[in-house]
Amino acid sequence: MLRLARRLVFPLVAFLVILAGLFLLRVLGYPVGLLEIAAQLLVALAVVRMLVYGLRVGFAQGPALMAWEKVISSTVWSVVALHLVGWLQPVVDGMDALAINFGDSHISLLMVVKLVLLSALYLLLAFWVSGIVEQRMRASRHINASMRVGLSKAVKFALVTVAILMALTAAGLNLASLTVFGGALGVGIGFGLQKIVSNFISGFILLGDRSIRPGDVITVGDNYGLVKELRARYIVVLNRDGVETLIPNENLVTTDVINWSYSDRKVRVRIPVQISYDDDPEEGMAIMLEAGKSHPRALQDPAPVVRLMEFADSGISLELRVWMTDPQEGVGNIRSDINLAIWHGFKAAGITIPFPQRDVNLRYMNSPVGMDSA
Repeated sequence: MLRLARRLVFPLVAFLVILAGLFLLRVLGYPVGLLEIAAQLLVALAVVRMLVYGLRVGFAQGPALMAWEKVISSTVWSVVALHLVGWLQPVVDGMDALAINFGDSHISLLMVVKLVLLSALYLLLAFWVSGIVEQRMRASRHINASMRVGLSKAVKFALVTVAILMALTAAGLNLASLTVFGGALGVGIGFGLQKIVSNFISGFILLGDRSIRPGDVITVGDNYGLVKELRARYIVVLNRDGVETLIPNENLVTTDVINWSYSDRKVRVRIPVQISYDDDPEEGMAIMLEAGKSHPRALQDPAPVVRLMEFADSGISLELRVWMTDPQEGVGNIRSDINLAIWHGFKAAGITIPFPQRDVNLRYMNSPVGMDSA
């Protein structure tokens, strides 16, 4: 708001000065044509700056924002230019004459232009208000992340709906006469936008049951990472490579999702290792246990444990199990660190890790009867 006030100071102060000048010149009987033009230009400048500020509050920086700023500026200055040269009213009358009748409704080109401009204005106001509400909720410590996203979506959806209805009413459209047309259009859009609507509704389902929240660590198919953001149609998952994956909300409702931090952030990591039958399994288990306890990310409560799993074909299968509370920092790196510590411990103790092997017995059979000897 402070930035908006600074951008409006010059045109508003200059406008007030010009108003004072207009008053004095009229009292003295001098012509005021140029000052009236300057006053109109300053009002247009203030309107453009206010609308551009609303855009920058409601939308993220990018090419689309710059395009909208150019459209708004061009529209406002075009209207002002037509007004100054005296062509605005003839243009308006000509646009109103180009019309068609649809039922009881009289739809003209002027009405369509008014609808577009009013929709843009009301939507801009809706996004501006929702942006302020979202900033206030983000600053609040009494609202958790999931509730903040859900309330933000609900407020934005309600404001956009009200803005569209207000624009339709202000443009002069008879909503009752457009019911049949709107129903047919709604059915067509429903089939065409089925996936989008499904993703949108799935987003509210996820927020309602709080199964996935910002900051959770999840696995969806081959995607593993931190839930960075919940959006209207998708979630943003940041993996350990710094790659952001956009997963549609519908996939999270209809497919299996592993949430590593759903009830709490404790995760158990299993590290299987085999040792030779010639080595002492208890000594190997002690080395593995020490490697698990010495890692800084491994919890001491519950403490790491080692289990003898089976007597396999190639060796004795052991498994180290450690708990951690920061899966968002990665699981593969802690497994790698502990494996390296186990390797050094085994090497120092002379314990070998066997490779797959098979015993092959060859049996020589007597030559069949009737065959010549070689």
